[in-house]
Amino acid sequence: MPRNLDLTALRAFVTVAETGGVTRAAGQLNLTQSAVSMQLKRLEESLGQPLLDRSGRGIALTAHGEQLVSYGRRMLALNDEIWGKMRDDAFEGELRLGVPHDIVYPYIPGVLQRFAAEFPRVRVELVSSFTRGLKEQYARGELDLMLTTEPTPDRGGEVLERLPLSWVGAPGGVAWRQRPLRLAFETACIFRAAVQRALDEAGIPWDMVVNSDSTRTVDATVSADLAVHANINGNSSPYLEEIDHGGALPELPAVGIIMYRLPRSDAPLIDALCEFVRDAYGRRVAKAAE
Repeated sequence: MPRNLDLTALRAFVTVAETGGVTRAAGQLNLTQSAVSMQLKRLEESLGQPLLDRSGRGIALTAHGEQLVSYGRRMLALNDEIWGKMRDDAFEGELRLGVPHDIVYPYIPGVLQRFAAEFPRVRVELVSSFTRGLKEQYARGELDLMLTTEPTPDRGGEVLERLPLSWVGAPGGVAWRQRPLRLAFETACIFRAAVQRALDEAGIPWDMVVNSDSTRTVDATVSADLAVHANINGNSSPYLEEIDHGGALPELPAVGIIMYRLPRSDAPLIDALCEFVRDAYGRRVAKAAE
C-alpha cells in the first residue's frame, strides 16, 4: 500500500538542514522549537530511519538524511510551484529592490530565491548601485525596497546590522606601508569621506590615485598592490584581503546596513520581501553571536 510523506514535516527537516539548527528553522517557519522537533521525530518514525546525527554538539545529517534533503528540496519546490500556479488569489506584479553592489552577496540571492518560490507570479528586479544613487531613485519612488550602507539611518530606516569598515589590500601586499598612502575609491563611494577624515585626524598623508566610476577598476588596482581601499568587514572581493596593519592605519568607523520600504497599495508583497531580508540578516547576527 502506498505511503505518503508529510510535506509539513519534510519542510521542517529541509529547513533544519539548510539553516543548521532547530532554533533558526523554527524562526524561519514561524513555529516553536518543540513543534519543529516533533515534526522531525514524526518524519523519522514514518520512514523508519534516523535522519539527524545528534551525538555531537551541533546537528549533522545521517547518510539517509543527506539523501532525503536532496529529494525533499525537489518535492517542496514542485509543491510550491503547483501551489503558486493553482491558487486563484496568487499575487501578481513587480517589485524593485535596490541593493549596494558590495552587499549583494552573500544574502540577496537567497532572498530572491525564497521570494520567487513563495510568490512565483511576482517579478523582483534587482537594482545594484551605490547608496547615493539608490537613495535618489528611492526618493523618486522608483524603488519599493532599498538597502543602504551609511553611518546612521534617515527617517524611516531600519538598521539590520552594524559592521566596521576595514582596510583592504592585495593579499600579502605592502601598499599600506607607503606614504603618502595611495587610495583607490569609486567616485560615488559613501565611505571615502570617512576614510579621508580618519587619515587626516591620524596625521597620515594620502593621495587618491584612483577616482573611478568602476568598481572593477578599483579592485584591479588594489589587487595589484598599487593602492588600498576600505570596505565593510567581510564583504570584500575575493581578490583582496583585510590588511593586518598592527595599528599603522587608523581604525575606521562602523556603518549600518539599513532597510527602507516604500508605502504602496500592494504592501503584503513588500512586507514579505522585507521579512525575508530581515530573516537573512537575523541568521547572520545569530551565527556571529554563537
